[in-house]
Amino acid sequence: MPARYRASAREALRIVPLDLLTLIYHRASGQTHVVASPVPEILETLANEAMDVFALLSKLTADYDLGDADAEALAARLDELAAVGLVERG
Repeated sequence: MPARYRASAREALRIVPLDLLTLIYHRASGQTHVVASPVPEILETLANEAMDVFALLSKLTADYDLGDADAEALAARLDELAAVGLVERG
């Protein structure tokens, strides 16, 4: 069964859009992350339900203009987000 990802609880994150970038304060770690698209879109999508890479890629492609959608690149990005606590892998 493929890994499923879910965004950290909304109350654990403070998300502030800032022009083309987004600031995300992670309360549990005390760290602020500066991210660009598609990270905010990933977090928004995963806030509603846990998804595997392929379901998430399909949803992101349907809802947003991703340009060059790539499952391998998305999986790598999700692992990075999990490493800093912005998403949970299960």
